[in-house]
Amino acid sequence: MDRYLDKRRGLFQAICRTNRLDGEDKDFGYIVDYMDLFKKVENAIAVYTSELHHIEGDAVDPKILLKDRLTKGRERLDNAMEAIALLCEPVEPPKGELEHIHYFCGNTEIPNDLREHEPQRAALYKATAALVRAFASIADELDGAGYSDAEINDIKKEIDHYLKLREIIRKASGEAIDLKAYEADMRHLIDTYIEADEPRKISPLDNLSLLELIVKSGIASAINALPDGMKGSKDAVAETIENNVRSKIIKDHLNDPAYYDKMSRLLDEIIKARKERAIEYEEYLKQIAELAKKVEAGVAEDTPEQLDTPGKRALYNRLFSRICG
Repeated sequence: MDRYLDKRRGLFQAICRTNRLDGEDKDFGYIVDYMDLFKKVENAIAVYTSELHHIEGDAVDPKILLKDRLTKGRERLDNAMEAIALLCEPVEPPKGELEHIHYFCGNTEIPNDLREHEPQRAALYKATAALVRAFASIADELDGAGYSDAEINDIKKEIDHYLKLREIIRKASGEAIDLKAYEADMRHLIDTYIEADEPRKISPLDNLSLLELIVKSGIASAINALPDGMKGSKDAVAETIENNVRSKIIKDHLNDPAYYDKMSRLLDEIIKARKERAIEYEEYLKQIAELAKKVEAGVAEDTPEQLDTPGKRALYNRLFSRICG
């Protein structure tokens, strides 16, 4: 929680509200004082502490710490940089896009691996957000916080790297992160401090999922919409598509277990053929694109017209699978 003091009132209220816990992810309160009011803060703390002591009968530590804003800001940024670096430390060399996909998304040959690696992805998303917030808090005063020009340049490169990595992992896992509430601030931050280019719309389909892109515009266009660092590796592209198909299967499985079990087996066969080099890459793309369309549609092409609701189709597929199985 951040609070800004620009008037000669509200100091005690700001301290109380900022020091209040309102969630598990709040570690501290942050007050920015533009009026140099904290010279009088000793009196406010004395009153606050004495009231607590009177109520509870024992010595009370309200845990109000007065620290230099830039010193605290640098400490926060350094800790965020270290935390995300440690999070990515287990990634296998040479630590390229494919190695990061393996670490954060798992092995596409193992059906449950994508779900098993969800904690790593959640940690990455959280660590990236923490890094961006820490950077934003002192972005205009990095030199005042004691960073050299070379260090500032390295920090900006690192943040750019982790933002791109987060996008790659998000695409590779088929996950959607709702950043609409932060989109304007994030775009301003990135454009101002990380990338100077004006924001531009890449495609009218850029809000669609990868499977939706494959259905609407074809697999070539869908691949072209992937992050640049991913498109250079055939394996990275393949595993991204496979993870997106797997994610959709997992998400919709309960709607029609028999149908999506069949789709999962087909996906396993395609992955196996690709890794064993049993099919050429172009044939692989053709097969995975067809499967992606079936998974996205959620209904087989030869389904009888009378089965006009998801419930009817699920029941039919269940009975049919038992008869044939």
